[in-house]
Amino acid sequence: MIRHYNITIKGKVQGVNYRANAQAMAHKLDLTGYVKNLPKSGVYAEVEGKEEKINQFIEWCNTGPQLAKVTEVKAEESDVQGFQTFEIKR
Repeated sequence: MIRHYNITIKGKVQGVNYRANAQAMAHKLDLTGYVKNLPKSGVYAEVEGKEEKINQFIEWCNTGPQLAKVTEVKAEESDVQGFQTFEIKR
């Protein structure tokens, strides 16, 4: 069954290639959705796919790429949107 999660990541996650790495991880896990920077700081993602794969993505979000320093990850389930790809939004 396809699930949808809204994920907010806080910490040093801008300027460290977090979004590009999140997109690569989503592709590896066969997830769809998007990732974007939040206005002041932080990153926001919406992901859809199998729950097991989403859990792996959320686990990755807690660490992120090498230069990131993640302090908080919040994930909550929401309604499926039917995304076809996983993209980086500006």
